[in-house]
Amino acid sequence: MKILMLTPYLPYPLVSGGQIRTYNLLKNLAKKHDITLFALIKEEHERRHIKHLEPFCKKIRVFKRSEKPFTIRNIFKAGFSLYPFVVTRNLVPETIEAVKDELASEKYDLIHAETFYMMPNIPKTDIPIILVEQTIEHLGYQSYAQSSKLWFLKPLLYVDIAKIKYWENYYWRYCDRLITMSDNDREYILKESPAVKHVDVVANGVDTDYFDAVKKKLPTKPTILFVGTFYWLPNVQAVKYLVKQVWPIIHRKLPEAHLHIVGFRPTAEIQSYNSMPHVKVSGSIKDIRQAYSHSHLLLAPVKWGKGTRYKILEAMATKTPIVGTPIAVEGIEGLTIGKHVLIGDNPEELADAAITILKDKNFQTKLAKNSYQLVTKNYNWQAISKDLDRLYFEVAKKSH
Repeated sequence: MKILMLTPYLPYPLVSGGQIRTYNLLKNLAKKHDITLFALIKEEHERRHIKHLEPFCKKIRVFKRSEKPFTIRNIFKAGFSLYPFVVTRNLVPETIEAVKDELASEKYDLIHAETFYMMPNIPKTDIPIILVEQTIEHLGYQSYAQSSKLWFLKPLLYVDIAKIKYWENYYWRYCDRLITMSDNDREYILKESPAVKHVDVVANGVDTDYFDAVKKKLPTKPTILFVGTFYWLPNVQAVKYLVKQVWPIIHRKLPEAHLHIVGFRPTAEIQSYNSMPHVKVSGSIKDIRQAYSHSHLLLAPVKWGKGTRYKILEAMATKTPIVGTPIAVEGIEGLTIGKHVLIGDNPEELADAAITILKDKNFQTKLAKNSYQLVTKNYNWQAISKDLDRLYFEVAKKSH
């Protein structure tokens, strides 16, 4: 089939969950389909990564959006538009015209849009559209607004959240098929918006062979790992929560423990954590597998956001035991508390779970083995790509 795919990022380098997902799907679907990729970039130097995607795409075009989100232009557009900020930032006039011209000049069987905020770039068309929601956007902004101490901005935030919620619901109904990352997300959408039909789950995955190629080389000191891309708000909130509330308990009870924070584009505040005893912040790391191989456990104190966490799947694939909040491990089918992971709802529970694992090597091994078996069985990209491929044909067939 001939497919036009729209993404709010270039799916390379593999530094964010969305990039990892799209790259692996492209790689596995390329043999069966002719895929044209239209992607947004923030900086001109990103164009050098196009060559890594060319083996999987018939054509690639990129369109530049603003490098920084909170520009005067973006704020003005959102303030005087029915669209929320996340849409206006990703609404590039050049993209809209390019999509229109592409659909007029080429015959496509299907349009694949990643995230609802790419949908306004698509003109009215009879070509079936699959919309993939990697997360439920309004929930994240809602949690951020509720926890924000900037009270004077809250009215504006809530107005924008109402817009997000409206347009999410609109495009969920508008598309021909909606895809979520987990059954939890699917059930939430069907409950939130009963008018939405045809919601399917195509989970995230992990390249188990890639991660399995680097073996564990654990340091003598117990080491805890945090992984997260820091231009995603839930990760920023999670690492602050970890350092300010969870880590002090662990450090007090287990003084020899070390904390390694790894994430793309850390803020100045996150970088300042380097000055804390036994804490190391790595803003950029060439091979994330090395971070996992030198860590006794992954700690994921995520407080909000939906979707499947790549960091959890990666930890499972690298035989790294996991401690997280309930929401951090949400959406991973077959995951059993105590067998595959330990969870905590508050700083004390998270810290105690981490210490339990760090002090018991046999338990470390048991958790790692069980989670590795689960991820290799249920979350490999080949099987996940077959699920998406099946939906491609199903949706395209119904349109004819």
